[in-house]
Amino acid sequence: MADVTPAQSPGLTHGTTPYLQHHFESMEQQKEASALGMWVFLVTEILFFGGLFLAYTVYRWQNALGFAHASRHMNIVLGTTNTAVLIFSSLTMAMAVHSAATGRRKLLMAFLIATMALGGVFLGIKAVEWHEKFVEHHVPGLGFHFEGSDPRHAALFFSLYFAMTGLHALHMVVGVGILSVLTVQSYRGRYTPEYFTPVDISGLYWHFVDIIWIFLFPLLYLLGRHTH
Repeated sequence: MADVTPAQSPGLTHGTTPYLQHHFESMEQQKEASALGMWVFLVTEILFFGGLFLAYTVYRWQNALGFAHASRHMNIVLGTTNTAVLIFSSLTMAMAVHSAATGRRKLLMAFLIATMALGGVFLGIKAVEWHEKFVEHHVPGLGFHFEGSDPRHAALFFSLYFAMTGLHALHMVVGVGILSVLTVQSYRGRYTPEYFTPVDISGLYWHFVDIIWIFLFPLLYLLGRHTH
């Protein structure tokens, strides 16, 4: 049995719901404004990551062979595992939103915790991979060493690798923090079928971070891997 089962009424106005902020006329308007705000934010994030993707594309086009050789030193097993972990986390996040929409508070908390756990697994695997790069001296700087051909362009590849995956990991940490707040608020019974907008828009953010990785994985791990 669902924890909360009031009728969903997005058109509720002032005086009929405690969740409606004073500067909105209805719950539907409030929800649409919140979603629009998140989409605008995500557009700025796309521009932010887009600059890195553009830099990677240009430098790879100019130094295709060096980038391909460096890419072969990536741990494809860890990269593939992390891809599967994030795809599954998108499923649990979607289930969390659905649980909030249908008033299943315990399921909402369970799926939020599962999503955070998967995010933690991703970050843990990424930490292992970064440690490998430190051990192999593939971190650009004075101690950088690359035994393959074209070490100069390999250093450029790894610079972009750490910049792009580091920025992505930072977004994952922020996402886990957001979900932890949602979990606490869910425990306190804040979200109902009438009001679950924070869960909904946080889901958009989480899916966006997952999609960024879907682009990073082939660019860093797969493209040019079999170039001789």
